[in-house]
Amino acid sequence: MRINARIGSLEIQPAIGPLNTEPLEHWTTEPPETRRWISLCYFTWYLGDRTICNRGGRRWHWMRSWTLWKHYRDFFPVHLIKTAELDPSKNYIMGYHPHGILSAGAFCHFATEGTDFSKRFQGFTPFLLTLEAQFWLPLYREFFMCTGAVSATRESMDYLLGREGSGRALCLVVGGAKEALDCHPGQVILHLSKRKGFCKMALRHGASLVPMFSFGENDVYDQIANPEGSLIRRIQNSVQKMIGLAPCMFIGRGVFQYSFGIVPFRKPIYTVVGAPIDVPLVKNPTKEQIVKLHETYVNAVVDLYNKYKIGILSIQSARSALFEESKCYIHIHVSSVV
Repeated sequence: MRINARIGSLEIQPAIGPLNTEPLEHWTTEPPETRRWISLCYFTWYLGDRTICNRGGRRWHWMRSWTLWKHYRDFFPVHLIKTAELDPSKNYIMGYHPHGILSAGAFCHFATEGTDFSKRFQGFTPFLLTLEAQFWLPLYREFFMCTGAVSATRESMDYLLGREGSGRALCLVVGGAKEALDCHPGQVILHLSKRKGFCKMALRHGASLVPMFSFGENDVYDQIANPEGSLIRRIQNSVQKMIGLAPCMFIGRGVFQYSFGIVPFRKPIYTVVGAPIDVPLVKNPTKEQIVKLHETYVNAVVDLYNKYKIGILSIQSARSALFEESKCYIHIHVSSVV
């Protein structure tokens, strides 16, 4: 590049040669050798380690105990209400209802020590079970597993419940991704009629079932109206079947304003942990045994909701909860708290 400047009749031609951009181009197009080797080593290790989410994960108590999680708890805030004692000499499958958009309460209780789960339930090791697809993303999977999260596959549950020892508390969001599509403030729709796999798993390992109901979980986000049969719902159902994740179109608040954003609303979440349901050890359970246990569990969830709805929900008008069971809805009306 050459710069010419004329002052009067005098032409000044500074001796500025061509700009050498080769070092910059080399930096932006080719990473250093160390960076390439680190990436290569990580992805080689990642390929060999990709099934660890089905073998107990890689929890790290230090990360679970970050002070950050206390601030996360206080943001909503999230409350853990213990109503019964659990025996640390047993293993438990703890069903979390409802799913909500992001299961904020389940994450706080079981993937962190924000609500002091390990102190409230001494002798237990909590695990948060979630979609296996959550562990496909490099680096993110490492962070997520450090919190105690593992895959919700049959292989993963067999590994945790089949190992020697006891005191494992597996949190399973029973309704799954499909239930998230029915998450709207002021109502609860639980998808339970076709969710019997966890009952079969409990029988095969003799693991007790514990129902949990999280009041306020559906209130931390708004979701665009998507009634059954609508075009948007048909598209969401198709995407959910293809990738396993629910494409919820949700709206939260912003960082500095409350009208629009992806930050959740500051609405309280009260998670009530119900009494355990003892389950016998049946290596090859029959369909009748599975159905009977499932009915017992569903009734326990309904009873838990009915018992604590008045004392916990502080609302201005009546709400309703819908339990999707055997192709019919059970309407449970909640009265306002005076």
